[in-house]
Amino acid sequence: YMFLWIGLSAAVIMINKYVLSMSGFPYPVALTCTHMLFCATLAFLLVKLGFVEAVNISADTYLSCILPIGLLFAGTLWLGNAAYLYLSVSFIQMLKASMPMVVFIVGVLFATEKFTLKAALNMLVVGTGIAIASYGEIHFVVIGVLLQVGSIATESVRLTLVQILLQKRGIKMNPVSTLYHIAPCCFVFLFLPFIYIELPKMVADKNLRVNVPVLLASAACAFALNMSVFLLIGKTSALTMNVAGVIKDWLLILLSVVMYHSPVTRTQLMGYGLAFVGVMYYNYAKVEQMKQSAAAAQKAPEKQPLMAAESGQSSKGSE
Repeated sequence: YMFLWIGLSAAVIMINKYVLSMSGFPYPVALTCTHMLFCATLAFLLVKLGFVEAVNISADTYLSCILPIGLLFAGTLWLGNAAYLYLSVSFIQMLKASMPMVVFIVGVLFATEKFTLKAALNMLVVGTGIAIASYGEIHFVVIGVLLQVGSIATESVRLTLVQILLQKRGIKMNPVSTLYHIAPCCFVFLFLPFIYIELPKMVADKNLRVNVPVLLASAACAFALNMSVFLLIGKTSALTMNVAGVIKDWLLILLSVVMYHSPVTRTQLMGYGLAFVGVMYYNYAKVEQMKQSAAAAQKAPEKQPLMAAESGQSSKGSE
């Protein structure tokens, strides 16, 4: 399951890079719309044909939870795919190492994370590593970096909202159910900028090439990636998921160099190595925190019979 997730994740990223930068289709919103339409249609068919049961969502929950999450997800995909027009896959993966730092900052602002000096120093190490890697990038394009930073920011807020809105309401959804509810509204949010921003450019673009098989392959990989995330989390542990993510990042950097001849400098590797150490420590600390929470939850029920017995003895004594 780990290698399946790594392979599909790498496939989606490498195919998207090829489609947007090399195949004559430099339209990230159109590509993302294709993904969302494909995922929404397939999820709808799986639910309506009875293969998967969708979680019932009330109108209030949809408006207050699903729509904001869908909007942020649309922003994440749009900005993230647009960054491939300007930056190499290897440099984008290095920038993505800042995700824990941004999630921590957003979590502190939304009160889902506790600010500690230890955590802040850890994030400072990650940020320093990313700064060094950015300094060593040969083809540093400001627009591309801003797009990727925007994608990381929207994804961080989205993850925080998922934790606040869905978990507090006790809503648990499998990947198909998630796509069934979120992909349609995400498609609508993307369709509007597609109509007003990219469609006029596509109509006037004489060099436009639409490779339908490649677009469908990209969309199919995106759908399969969502399924593999569910399988990986369900069959393994959080630690395995984090280790798989690290392996995937290094693999993508290597594939970017081999397939697309992306230049990677020694300064970049040093900076990314520093950020890598910070991210690994962050993952380790998170897993240990989860273990402690799970252990505390297991001990809590064990105390209840003892407390009941003590109350029984005290009541007998009072009699």
